[in-house]
Amino acid sequence: MHSAIQHFRSNIERVRALGGLYEALSRLTTPAVDTTDILRAQIVLAVSALDHYIHELTRLGMLEVFNGLRPSTSAFVRFHVTIDAAMAGIAGSGGSSWFEAEIREKHGFLAFQHPDKVADAIRLFSACELWPQVAIKLGLSIQDVKSRLRLIVERRNKIVHEADLDPSYPGTRWPISSADAGSTVKFIEDICEAIHSAVM
Repeated sequence: MHSAIQHFRSNIERVRALGGLYEALSRLTTPAVDTTDILRAQIVLAVSALDHYIHELTRLGMLEVFNGLRPSTSAFVRFHVTIDAAMAGIAGSGGSSWFEAEIREKHGFLAFQHPDKVADAIRLFSACELWPQVAIKLGLSIQDVKSRLRLIVERRNKIVHEADLDPSYPGTRWPISSADAGSTVKFIEDICEAIHSAVM
């Protein structure tokens, strides 16, 4: 499962680089040129990095359970597979490629961003008490960790689905600063590192 965190670290570095691009462009242009969409892109891509990490971690963790490298969980044994996938598994040479394809198919349309959805995904391969362990690692309360993640995801959704427009001032975007984007990126990074530590 080390590859999941490596991919996440690479993705979050790309997100952090956008912050540098924003700072450089801001120094080279006048305030008449609005570069804040770079910061909005940082938030969107930071949440995307989290989502991708949880997808990869869950897939790899479930494969480890399937291959007997991890203990099973109650959520794992309730994971539904199609008859088609089961028949492919029975007809195959005993490999796990059919199961991996089924995980990808089932999870392909799911978003693992909201705290409850993240915990549901982790339960598919780990019995750890996810949010209590993450909260201890971050030195925050469980409620604070979950609330902050929810707020980040809500802001991401405003950017993605509502063009980050403030409905009370038509045509005006919600304000955003470099500090907002930077703290979001750092928090997402801290959460993913804490999750990795909790499940390993």
